[in-house]
Amino acid sequence: MDEMTILVPVMLKSKLTEALKTRLLAELEQNISRVEHDIAQLEFEGNARLNEQAKINVQAVAPLRAQIEAQKAQMLQAKKKLTDDKEHLEKLAIGAELPRGPVNRVVTIHVGDDMNAVRGGEILVEDGKVIAFRE
Repeated sequence: MDEMTILVPVMLKSKLTEALKTRLLAELEQNISRVEHDIAQLEFEGNARLNEQAKINVQAVAPLRAQIEAQKAQMLQAKKKLTDDKEHLEKLAIGAELPRGPVNRVVTIHVGDDMNAVRGGEILVEDGKVIAFRE
């Protein structure tokens, strides 16, 4: 075997434009609202479950309350992260580059190839269009 085809991760970045910033802020707002709704729903359903459990078995109320509080804490942590992300995005200047995550490219390598030349790279996108490849 003289050659092999492999997947190489490449970082995808987006150049921040007004349109992208507006869209991302709207998505974050929507996600924050969804988490707030989920917290309210958990509190409502949790109180109902606690009241029902208190009628059946008072001993089981404390563990149930702890479980509900743990779920609420996770949701509050998720809301804080979303809020922090929103504040960070609001401060970013237009033209900043946002990491969007890795994608893979297919590369055929041969015996004797320099692996350092094959690794990494970036793709820069602006408003959905590729504007640059970087090594």
